[in-house]
This record gives sequence, C-alpha cells and structure tokens, in this order.
Amino acid sequence: MNPYVSAITLGVRDLDRAKKFYEALGWPVEQDTPYWVSFKMGDGSCGFGLYPWDALAADAAVAPESSGFRGFALNYIVPDEDRVATLLADAERAGGAIAKPVEKAGWGVSGFFTDPDGYLWKVAAGAGGDQHYAE
Repeated sequence: MNPYVSAITLGVRDLDRAKKFYEALGWPVEQDTPYWVSFKMGDGSCGFGLYPWDALAADAAVAPESSGFRGFALNYIVPDEDRVATLLADAERAGGAIAKPVEKAGWGVSGFFTDPDGYLWKVAAGAGGDQHYAE
C-alpha cells in the first residue's frame, strides 16, 4: 500500500457552523450539499470534508457518542515561526479556541487550536528536515 491520504473527513455537530469556520480561515469550498461540504486543499490531491457527526458514525457503523481527546491532531506546518502565532489568532477570530499558546521547543515553535467541534490543529514551524509546508 502506498502511503497516501485521499481525503480527511471530520464528523461535525453543526455542518453550517463548521463550514463557516473553515471558510473564515480562507479555505475554498469545492462542493456544498445539504449533507456534506468539501474543501479544496493545495494541489487537489487530498480532499477535506465535513459530514454530520451522527451520519458519519452511522456510515462507519460505530456509536456516535464520543467526547474529549480523539487521539490525533491535524498539522499545519509553515516555514516561518512568526506565522504560527498569526495563524492561531486567525483560528480564534474564526470561532476556534486556542488549546495551547505558541511555545518554543528545541526544534522550533508550535501551538494548538481547536475548531468548533474540538478537533485539534497543531501549527508548527522550524521542524527542519524535508517538510511539506502548508504555505
């Protein structure tokens, strides 16, 4: 199996609220239906979608009851350390919450925000190596 992600789908409690949050971050809507919304990401090789929480749980045949830490974080890596604080502020203005303010680490800086449904996003810079930057 080749290491590749075709799409990321988040189950959300309020589809319209979640759509507005990602639009406020500047994400272009690719498809908008009453049942789901998708956004165009980068070169289009990976999709990002929002789907109603209960409907996504039903699609996966799992119970929809869940809260708190979900065991993963989405990452937004940028080449410039100054952009980390700016992007956290942008997310907060759009309706997200700062989960962890910008902190220095031995490898660079990072901070976390959550979207309106509590999904963690890590914004980081200075990780070194062969990174795939969002900007």
